[in-house]
Amino acid sequence: MAEGKQQHHLFHHKKDDEDAAYSEMATTYASDGPRGGYTEVTRVGVGPGGVDYQKEEKHHKRLEELGELGAVAAGAYAVHEKHRSEKDPEHARKHRVEEEIAAVAGIGAGGYAFHEHHEKKEDKREDEEAHGKKHHHHF
Repeated sequence: MAEGKQQHHLFHHKKDDEDAAYSEMATTYASDGPRGGYTEVTRVGVGPGGVDYQKEEKHHKRLEELGELGAVAAGAYAVHEKHRSEKDPEHARKHRVEEEIAAVAGIGAGGYAFHEHHEKKEDKREDEEAHGKKHHHHF
């Protein structure tokens, strides 16, 4: 390592059972350069097999929002084509077909957003289970 620069990497393992989650902590000391100083990074949420459930949850949230955006855009385009079919009687059939295609695309995008919502919920549940939080089901 460079003189005046020292790095420490510590890995803390918690063993409650075989599928125990672990957290990793890295500490870096640097005294040279403009960014010299003390940096500590703690990453929690890594579950069994190295799966970062919080990262997966964020990923599915982004995809869910993208699906919602697609559904809104397709719905707006369907309304636009409906308006054009009324204003352009010569090409009304074409506009009605495009309106229906946009409506189907909107339904598909809504279904995709619904799917990603459930994937996000599943990742959240797996994260809670990996960290020992229990779900209480009341019947």
